[in-house]
Amino acid sequence: MSPRRRCWAAGERAPVSRDDQIVAILGAGAFGRALAAVAGKTGPVRLIGRRPAEGVETDAAAGLVGAGLVIIAVPAQATRAALGVWAPRLPQGAPLILAAKGLEAGSSLLQSEIAAALTPGRQLMALTGPAFAVDLIAGLPTAVTLATNDEAAGRAAQLRLAGPTLRPYLSDDIIGAEIGGALKNVVAIACGAAIGRGLGESARAALMTRGFAEMTRIALAKGGRAETLAGLSGLGDLALTTASEKSRNFAFGLTLGRGEAPEPGVTREGVATAGAAAALAARLGVEAPIIEAVARLAAGRSGIDAEMAGLLSRPLGRES
Repeated sequence: MSPRRRCWAAGERAPVSRDDQIVAILGAGAFGRALAAVAGKTGPVRLIGRRPAEGVETDAAAGLVGAGLVIIAVPAQATRAALGVWAPRLPQGAPLILAAKGLEAGSSLLQSEIAAALTPGRQLMALTGPAFAVDLIAGLPTAVTLATNDEAAGRAAQLRLAGPTLRPYLSDDIIGAEIGGALKNVVAIACGAAIGRGLGESARAALMTRGFAEMTRIALAKGGRAETLAGLSGLGDLALTTASEKSRNFAFGLTLGRGEAPEPGVTREGVATAGAAAALAARLGVEAPIIEAVARLAAGRSGIDAEMAGLLSRPLGRES
C-alpha cells in the first residue's frame, strides 16, 4: 500500500478525538466566527480576538489554556505578526491549523512556511477548500481539505472538527493544498474582471481553466501534487470563488472590470497574493500569464482591456 494513501484496516484502532477537547480559534473575523460555530457543535470552543464582543475572549493567554487544537484564522498578511505575539502562548503539543489562504507579500511564503519559522517543532496543518463563512454559519453542507504530514494527528483533528454539516477530507500534501487555496483567489479576480467588463461567461470559463493550469504548474514546481490541485483545495475552491459574488476576490474583480472603486476596508486575499504569486512563478521558472496580469491589475499598473488584449495575442500553443 502506498504510504501516501493509508486507510484504516478492519480491526485497526484509528486515532480518536475527544468531544471535550478544547478548540481555540485565533481571529474573530468572519471565518473565525464561522469555524467557531461549526466546531462548537461537537465540543468546546474558545474564540479569541482583539476587540470585545459576545462570545469573544480578548485575553489570548487565558483563551489558549488547555486547548488541544489551535486554529489561526487571521488574514494571510497578518499571520506573521499574529504568530509573533501568540506563539509563546500556544499550548505545548497542540497542533496549529492554518486557515488563511494566501502567500505572504514580499517573501511569497506559504502560511505553513511562516508558521514553521515562528513555531519550530509544532505540528502544522492547513485547512482549506470551498467554504464560504456565511454558508458555514448557516449550517449548509461543506467539504474541505485538512492537510498534514502526521496521519494520526490529522485523523484526530478531522474527527474533532467534523460535524453534521462539515466534512473535512485528509491530505498529506500541505504544499499543494496551500497553493490551491492561495492562488484560486488570484484567478477569481481575473474572472470577476472579465464578467465586470462584459466579456461573457465563455471568457470567465477560459480564464478559470487556464488559471487552474497555472496553479497546477506552480504547485508542481513548488513540490505539491497534481491530484491535490484536482481536489477540494484546488479545483473545488476555484469553482466556488470564480462564479459567486460571495467571494470577496471575485467581487473585487467585478469592480475592476466595471471601472468602479472597490469597497474600502475589505480583506481580499488575492490582491496581495497576486504579486507574491507572480514573483514565486518567476522564481520557479513557471509561465503564469494570467497571474501576472492580475498582479498588474491589482496594483493599478494596467487595465482590463490592455491585459485581455495581451492574453489574446499570446502565441497559440497546445493545451497540455
